[in-house]
Amino acid sequence: MKTLAGPWMLAANQSWVPSVLMRAVDERRSIPARVWDWTQGLGPRFDLKPKKTAEKILDAPDLSDDFYLNLLDWGTNNILAIALGSTVYLWDASNSSTSELVTVSDDDGPVTSLSWAADGRHIALGLNNSCVELWDSISVKLLRRLRGHHERVCSLAWNKEILTTGSRDGNIINNGVRVRSHIVQNFSGHQQEICGLKWSASGCQLASGGNDSLVFIWDRSFASPNAQWLHRLQDHTSAVKALAWCPFQANLLASGGGVGDDTIKFWNAHTGSCLNSVNTCSQVCALLWNSHERELLSSHGFTENQLIPWKYPSMVRLTELSGHTSRVLYMTQSPDGFTVASAADETLRFWNVFGVPEVAKPAPKQSLMPFSPRYNCIR
Repeated sequence: MKTLAGPWMLAANQSWVPSVLMRAVDERRSIPARVWDWTQGLGPRFDLKPKKTAEKILDAPDLSDDFYLNLLDWGTNNILAIALGSTVYLWDASNSSTSELVTVSDDDGPVTSLSWAADGRHIALGLNNSCVELWDSISVKLLRRLRGHHERVCSLAWNKEILTTGSRDGNIINNGVRVRSHIVQNFSGHQQEICGLKWSASGCQLASGGNDSLVFIWDRSFASPNAQWLHRLQDHTSAVKALAWCPFQANLLASGGGVGDDTIKFWNAHTGSCLNSVNTCSQVCALLWNSHERELLSSHGFTENQLIPWKYPSMVRLTELSGHTSRVLYMTQSPDGFTVASAADETLRFWNVFGVPEVAKPAPKQSLMPFSPRYNCIR
């Protein structure tokens, strides 16, 4: 692994730790607590459900404050990837170790998007030079470069061996990463930058959001090289970056509008009808569903820069998670679905907003005494 000269450094004990250790603050008393080394598993724990303050905080210098980018993703391998300028860092949540994947050249960078493949090994990087790179995170090797866009690539979404890319040129491309001629399908409909892409869990439908205030739903079964949209949704009045397919209702899509729109809308992907619209009074930057409960988490910009968990379908606010000082553009979820990471104001914050994973209880020791439950009793 490379020696890091960014937000992390090598400590004296030769283990990777953040250069600025995560700081725990007792918000209830508004006084700073001591600095804890979270790599050693130390630190205060609060019993707020959900927690109103971040569980951990990491420095993230050079994090871009660009609404259209997608610079944070948590893979199935429990490794979180974040792009800081032209460098991609990998943070292993299982042991808090950190490594640098790559620093792209000034001619190619900065990195404008990234996304883990489902195997947790391969990761795609969208670049400012309109190119997409595929990397092996274990061997730390560049596997392939994909070309086809004419401007920066801001959105990425995997669907098995298909990598979908969205660009400022307004085009969406399905790339077959296992075939030589990688461009297998084009989606034309947006007139401006693509800032959000999400495949449904079934892999049959793709949702896209753009700076043209439009949301499109595309059906993969339409196998023509130039696909026609299934639905063109135009109820938003500002750029749409936040998109999230519901994990417990297959045809339900949530979308969030930017400044001036400030709404979360719910769509029936089968009919294209808008089921509900909720005014959040703030720019909606990202959306995540709770995979364990009927809840939705949104992250916001001006003026509070907060995260809000909502009960679905009532859309009652459960609490507000504060701490960021600028708009929370990036948000991702741990593989177990309980922890959420958010990035803004050059910090990376971790929240146990969806609860704490249950720890398996050890099996009780069985008594060898006669007439214990292990034996059949004679009446």
